[in-house]
Amino acid sequence: MKKILLTVVLGVAVAAGAQDATQPAQSAAQPAQGQPAAPQSAAPVIKDPAEYNAYVAAVDPAKDANAKISGLEAFLTQYPNSIMKNQALEILMSTYQQANNSKKTMETATKLVTADPCNERGLALLAYFDRVMAQNGDPNAPQLLADGKKYGQQGEDCLPKVTDPELLKSKAQMDGIFNAAIGIADLQGKDYTDAIPALRKTVDANPTDFSVVYPLALAYLGQTPPDYQNGIWFAARAAAVAPAAAEPQIEKYARSQYVKFHAGDDGWADVLAAAKANSAQVPIKPAPTPAEQAHNMVVATPPDKMDFATWEFVLSNGAQVDQDAVWNVIKGKPVQMNGTVISTTPTAFQLAGSSDDIDAKKADITLQFEEALPAKMIPKDGASFDFQGEPASYTPNPFMMTMEKGKLLKAAAPAAAKKPPVHKKPAAQ
Repeated sequence: MKKILLTVVLGVAVAAGAQDATQPAQSAAQPAQGQPAAPQSAAPVIKDPAEYNAYVAAVDPAKDANAKISGLEAFLTQYPNSIMKNQALEILMSTYQQANNSKKTMETATKLVTADPCNERGLALLAYFDRVMAQNGDPNAPQLLADGKKYGQQGEDCLPKVTDPELLKSKAQMDGIFNAAIGIADLQGKDYTDAIPALRKTVDANPTDFSVVYPLALAYLGQTPPDYQNGIWFAARAAAVAPAAAEPQIEKYARSQYVKFHAGDDGWADVLAAAKANSAQVPIKPAPTPAEQAHNMVVATPPDKMDFATWEFVLSNGAQVDQDAVWNVIKGKPVQMNGTVISTTPTAFQLAGSSDDIDAKKADITLQFEEALPAKMIPKDGASFDFQGEPASYTPNPFMMTMEKGKLLKAAAPAAAKKPPVHKKPAAQ
């Protein structure tokens, strides 16, 4: 197992705690042989001289890690109810960590928080270790996440009670560790409402930690509806701080979400550059609304040069001024095009003129004839044929254009053009 590096919380802080615990007070009535009586204070009091000597020998800072581990394990076995049990477990946990024995570090941390439910050092180590192991693909990930969240919440609940000066120096770091464990567990459970504030708090304190930045992006984007503004930004930040091997894949994902929201990749390079520079969050312009798209079409192309699908889009989605700009040009003018028969009568055909409606077998044109057609001239349902008509009226939603003075054409007219992608209504934001 990987060595856990919680330098401040478990290195400096535990070492400081160990220094304080090395010399517990001993009963004045029974001073240890060769030891001066310790002054009475708030420090724990060991009344048994043998226990006192055993503890002092076990935590002797001059010992190497293995000797200290042996001494502390022996002390805890011999004196399982010692007043110094918690301090001994805390020093043992730190010593196992220094010896790079992850398994024993975690076992000792578990014993420590069982004996002392608000031991923040033990809780921080357990919350961190369980979360990282789960994220690294441990087969027991579901249980590790559940345990990590439990220790994280326990640590959060106990943080307001911290008074130890050394722990107070590490309070912000421990808060991040606890919230990361809570947030990752909630993310895996698809509880985005609780995952986001926990992960955001951690990321704000640790903006270069990929293991929490990327999950925060996923939490924002996993909501219904997605929070694209924050999700895309933190996906870009994740690409900026990702390990080299993962960077291309994360950047590709972030860009795909940008294009989905913005309806194009223009501006993406600026967002990514800001994320890589760890600049302030950049606002992302959403995709144009259908009305905005319709207006852009009117500005870009004269109405008599548009295809039928573009007419349909503008007349269905555009502001009234844009609808009028198209309709006033095409109304009453002969139009030749190709359509697919949906249904017929001798005096009127229901036709699909745009490729989308052809695929959906949905009529969007009513072609009216001035005289009834002979049966032999009426095409079968589903047939494609060329015709001419004059736009006379339309209804926007559902779209239907009525064309009068219908004529069947012998010469083939161009097939209905596919709707350009920008003509489709964008996904709801």
